[in-house]
Amino acid sequence: MNILVSACLLGACCKYSGGNNRCSALLDALRAGGHTAVPVCPEIYGGLPTPRPPAERQGDRVVTQAGTDVTAQYRKGAEEALAMAELNGCRAAILKANSPSCGCGTIYDGSFSHRKVPGDGVAAQVLKAAGIAVYTEENFQELLPGEAQQQ
Repeated sequence: MNILVSACLLGACCKYSGGNNRCSALLDALRAGGHTAVPVCPEIYGGLPTPRPPAERQGDRVVTQAGTDVTAQYRKGAEEALAMAELNGCRAAILKANSPSCGCGTIYDGSFSHRKVPGDGVAAQVLKAAGIAVYTEENFQELLPGEAQQQ
């Protein structure tokens, strides 16, 4: 199965800080099940650099800590991620939890105080609206239960 996966979870240094969020358990589960990861970084697809200022959702907008509105870049990146999912036949995605782009179920509240609230990142929202099941590194076992248990 082809699965759209946040590139930072695969070890790509595309996180806002320039680092990554490599998730060994996820990599092991993907390998164990013979799945193909289709790496995406909606922020980069939207034209944002790495590293870049941290950003959070504030309602329908995405803003940096300095107050710069980056909503257009996040929307463009979300549409590009959806195009990659469709091009590769991905019916599921595993994205970075809590991210203003990739978070699914919870995101940071927009105050840059590390508080989480219910909600989805821009890309997760677009993917879900298109019928793609979205998971995070925190709950990918729901998608890959057998593979995750083989670890």
